[in-house]
Amino acid sequence: MWLIARRSFADGWMRLIATLLAAMFSVGLIAGSLQFTLRAQEAVAGSDASEYARADVLVQGGSADPDDAYSTPDGRVELARVAGVPGVAAVSGDAMVEAQAAGRSGRPVVAPAGGRTRLRPWPSDGRLSAYHLESGRAPAAPGEIVVTRHIARAGKVGTGDPVTLALPRETRRMTVVGVATVQGHSAVATGDLVLATPETVRQAAGLPAGAWQSVWVKAAPGVAPAKLRDDLNRALTAQGRKGAPPCEGTTPHTSRNCPVTVQTAASVRHGESASNKSSGVSIGGAIGMLSSVAVFVGLFVVANTFGTLVRQRTRRLALLGAIGATPRQIKRLIRFEALVLGAVASAFGVLLGYPVSALLTHLFAQDGFDISAADAQFGWVALAVPAAAGILVTQLAAWRAARRAAGISPMQALRATAAETGGRRWPRLVGASVILAHAAMFYGLTFAVRAEEPPGPDRAVGVAMMILMGSMTMVIGLAVLAPFFVGPLGGLVGRLGQAVSGESGRLARATITRSPRRVSSAASSLMLGVALVTTTALMVLSADARFEEAGKQVMVAGHAVAATGTTSDGPAPLPRDVAARAARAPGVTHAVPLTVTDAKLVSPPPRPPSPEEAPEPVYLTVTGADQAALPSVLDLGGRLRALGTGEIGVTSAVMKANHLRKGQQIIVRGARGRVPLRVAGAYHDPSHLFADQALVSPATMDRLDPDAATQAVLVRGGTTASIGQAVAAVPSVKVMDEAGYVKTASKSMTKGMRVIYGFIGMALVLALFGMATTVSMSVAERTREFGLLGAVGATMAQVRSIVRWEAATVVLLGGLLGIGTAFGTVALMHVATQSSFLTPSAPWWLYLLIIGAAAAITLGTSALPARRAAGIPVLEATKAD
Repeated sequence: MWLIARRSFADGWMRLIATLLAAMFSVGLIAGSLQFTLRAQEAVAGSDASEYARADVLVQGGSADPDDAYSTPDGRVELARVAGVPGVAAVSGDAMVEAQAAGRSGRPVVAPAGGRTRLRPWPSDGRLSAYHLESGRAPAAPGEIVVTRHIARAGKVGTGDPVTLALPRETRRMTVVGVATVQGHSAVATGDLVLATPETVRQAAGLPAGAWQSVWVKAAPGVAPAKLRDDLNRALTAQGRKGAPPCEGTTPHTSRNCPVTVQTAASVRHGESASNKSSGVSIGGAIGMLSSVAVFVGLFVVANTFGTLVRQRTRRLALLGAIGATPRQIKRLIRFEALVLGAVASAFGVLLGYPVSALLTHLFAQDGFDISAADAQFGWVALAVPAAAGILVTQLAAWRAARRAAGISPMQALRATAAETGGRRWPRLVGASVILAHAAMFYGLTFAVRAEEPPGPDRAVGVAMMILMGSMTMVIGLAVLAPFFVGPLGGLVGRLGQAVSGESGRLARATITRSPRRVSSAASSLMLGVALVTTTALMVLSADARFEEAGKQVMVAGHAVAATGTTSDGPAPLPRDVAARAARAPGVTHAVPLTVTDAKLVSPPPRPPSPEEAPEPVYLTVTGADQAALPSVLDLGGRLRALGTGEIGVTSAVMKANHLRKGQQIIVRGARGRVPLRVAGAYHDPSHLFADQALVSPATMDRLDPDAATQAVLVRGGTTASIGQAVAAVPSVKVMDEAGYVKTASKSMTKGMRVIYGFIGMALVLALFGMATTVSMSVAERTREFGLLGAVGATMAQVRSIVRWEAATVVLLGGLLGIGTAFGTVALMHVATQSSFLTPSAPWWLYLLIIGAAAAITLGTSALPARRAAGIPVLEATKAD
């Protein structure tokens, strides 16, 4: 059997190489997807680096949001009060200011793994510094900064290079004097750090002299951190002076009841680590769901291609049975070939996975989520799982093909043609029914998601993912049922071919109906590719059309000024002075800045999804805008009047989800603590681009977050040139017209699309490669048949015509099933999510383009094998196996 296997490899090396390449690309896609998922999870949850590594106790002014480990404290604490407490060996003031650093190219550096870039002070006492200078020195002058190594690498800057730093209120030109790491890492758990002198940071944060947001404390020798925490509580808090329980870090306190919150640094680091791990699991799960599409395509192609390889050798395997080989030996032979093929493909595929992962990482970084701070993964999961998947799927593909080949009788093997036996229909029907039942299960889970999640983007995404999983399962069921469609469809194509090509069409009809599995194998891969492309195109075209329609409906302003950079939260913020600059441009009547911040809804408290589950915190995206000038630049739906100080308007969806009513008093927690607000009414932003959840006046925004980021400046009047000249001194900003800004803003709402395009693109290439391999192998295996046709008078043109009509059947079957699956998928998404952004409507040219591309690829891959087969001499063709 070893000699027979070696002979099979030697005789059919061209077919084996094609199958090997398909398997290698499949394993490479699986390995790259897994590598990318592990790297993203490592980037989010794997960094334990903390700027608090040398501190023992952390004293925060006021309190911080207990549900957000990275929130800014809402109060102030005096450094002198903390330094005078017994047991304190060293103190250093701390403040956090949101910043955006631009690299050498002028493009903003995206913080790693969805984190943020913050301006922080270089510790005034070296005993509290966890920063290690890789090069340069500490900042000593107002214009000097030290950056973390991730910023230096991503921005391609080093010591001595100038860096543009965009702060909430201004843009400053700073000089890098050092590059630092934290506990050996290029960034900290919260993202990137820009370190300046304490006085520079204090002024940027708007803090009075001697006051800080937090104070880092080093305990004296022999003083335990927990004891020092309790001593600081008693000394600094009102409750401590009255003998009340101390302010613990695990319990939130307002500035009125507890002027400071004291925690051990270890508990802060533990909270950050827990938050990172939770985010890592969520992000890993989301990316894993996306990667499952690529994995599914890879497994589908391997199984289909290897099944074709074994099926075309049915006659030879049956002849082995005729000369004495037992069915067990034939099965063992095929399984051994599959093992060798799977092992080689897995080895090369795992290596191919690293450039695939690097490409996906690059695409993800362009959408504002940079995971390059995490190294490539070389653990056993990243290496063994894709390899095992490649071997396992080739074995599974070989199992059914070997079982079928071992059951062919020697008399059937002696037939001159490669006609397929009819076989039993019920096993295929039962198998397809089981697969379709699993698809229905995924579709049914959409009801559970709708019942558990409140209306909003999270529910829409969850429902869409369940429908997508169901549709992928549906594709497998349709692939199993595809041979049943070949007969009627092949007959229709054959009649058309007979009317057009005469005898060639009749012969094509006979060969199509005689070998339905051969045609359905190629059509299944094509169906998968068409379904991927059509589904993605329908979703993207639908969302873009709705964004364009609704954006133009809402935006009244003629121009918008926005930043060109991207962060993990969306577009990079603008400095506050941009609005004043734009207002000075000739012809401008209104220049309205839109500021944005996140506020936690404290009262009324969120309702738990069930009595057994804890409620999830609710955060509102609050937009601030000048109420008098707002109607001149935006036309929001509803009848919301101009808001006064202390009032908030919310969208109807937010009001319904949180059971709010007009006139109700609510409490939200912003960057400066708890703020009571009154609900003035509901409104609607159909575009979701300008004020998606809540709206307040500038005075109320100052109470929530004085340093709220400026998302954009909407400008009424003026020209693009005049406005551009007015803001020319501000780096990395762009003036856009109405259509341009709507398109830019909608991209931030659909961030991550580059990664989706990357996954879909690679999966599509793999599916088409599998289809091309199957088609070319099925044509090449019929050399004997084509030779016999030549012997009875068929010309080369007629043989090529037969192949073309068979290819037309493949295109028609794969195209109809693929487009039908895609249309049904998006239609189900529209019904289940009730979203106007997901509608199964597309221009007519999309379907013609997809079918035309499928036809070109199918005909192109079958033309060369058909030409070669038709050109082989008759006597040589009769020897072919």
